[in-house]
Amino acid sequence: MSDQKSLDKQIISQVAETSIANQLEAAEQIDIYVETDILKIVQGQADGVTFAGQGLVTKENIRLQEIKLQTDNIDINPFGAIFGQIQLNKPVNLMARVTLTEADLNQALNSQFSRKLVQKFQVSVDGKVVDFDLQKMQISLHSQNHIELQGKVQFTENNHNRSLGFTVMLRPRTHSHPIILESFNCTQGEGISLDLIVSLMQKFQELTNLPYFQLEDINLSIKNMEIQQGKIILLIEANVNKIPDSVTQLLD
Repeated sequence: MSDQKSLDKQIISQVAETSIANQLEAAEQIDIYVETDILKIVQGQADGVTFAGQGLVTKENIRLQEIKLQTDNIDINPFGAIFGQIQLNKPVNLMARVTLTEADLNQALNSQFSRKLVQKFQVSVDGKVVDFDLQKMQISLHSQNHIELQGKVQFTENNHNRSLGFTVMLRPRTHSHPIILESFNCTQGEGISLDLIVSLMQKFQELTNLPYFQLEDINLSIKNMEIQQGKIILLIEANVNKIPDSVTQLLD
């Protein structure tokens, strides 16, 4: 009986690996282990999923050098799954360890997918709302455990369209402290009010101190950031309340 259970898990895991690989543009290696059996999978249940991959490239052209992921119990609607509608009967928690090279990170930041999330934002200056449009962002990972952001934004102030270039130096989040904004320097733009600069710094500080950020129906929280030579390792916790539409569409 135990041999049959092992065979069930092996077959289900191989099917999962093939399914995930078909949703990616490229993958150097994928290993998936689904803790379940035929009876549970028919009911849409699994005790957990372990996923490991290297050199993964998503449809949005975002590359992950390495990812290791572990979920808790999974419970989906099996009837909806037959018709390509993946519906969770209960939220799923997961832990992930994601490794990105500096090149991967910058490619991800400048992808269309990321720009939809962070391209436009607002700050309040003297009681007035100022809209910002992020034009570009470049990240440099420093060996002394610092992250440097170089960016350019466009905004409208006093009915004039203006540009502002900036350099931000951050100390990455760890288990013991949040992301720390160490410096904010303007590299382009003249005659910009001090109040606007202060408000922009406060906005950066607010964003870096968020307990989590939301991606559709997924709450993501970065618990630790470790910088090594030319790469960053992120420890991420997530709570998935609903399979995002973007993923469901890939399965149609």
